Amino acid sequence: MVATGSYHGRNVQSRRAATADDSRGSRVTDETASSRRADQPVPEPADEPPPSQRTERVDLSGLTVAGITRRRVGFAASALLAVWIVIVFARQVGDATAASNRALQMAADNATLAAEVQSLQGEVDQVTQPEHVAVVARGFGLGGPREVPFTLDPSVQPPVDGAPGSASVRLGATTDHQTPLESWLSLLFGPSS
Repeated sequence: MVATGSYHGRNVQSRRAATADDSRGSRVTDETASSRRADQPVPEPADEPPPSQRTERVDLSGLTVAGITRRRVGFAASALLAVWIVIVFARQVGDATAASNRALQMAADNATLAAEVQSLQGEVDQVTQPEHVAVVARGFGLGGPREVPFTLDPSVQPPVDGAPGSASVRLGATTDHQTPLESWLSLLFGPSS
């Protein structure tokens, strides 16, 4: 609902008229209020034109719409600005943290890649040694003239643990021989240290 033109001119004063009245100290006293009767109309001032001929608009800046004032609008705008700044700052901090984490991850990846390159370089050094080349060449039948070439059949299963030539029985390895009683005790109570 629009308030323009809905108030009678006697009820709304312009700012100039309101300040002039306040400066003169004009106030309605109890005597004038009691001397007027309720059924008597209030006379309209003679110097004011009728409302249809007025060209001056009513100043509504003094009226608040739903409690919204300039000060409250200013506070709301400054609060929105502060929230926006906090959000932008938090986003920048999050981006900086993500970039820092990416840099740390890249440094760790570089260290891992450097170690892998080092191990591959050691493998290349080992493969290029003449002794290794000679062993591989013999596997392809490229040995000396008196050598008999041989290869292991790929269908043969690797030897089981404990068999001669297996990895568990190596040349020069010491074996622990236990008595049957020690074997049973280690099964029941665990190995002794």
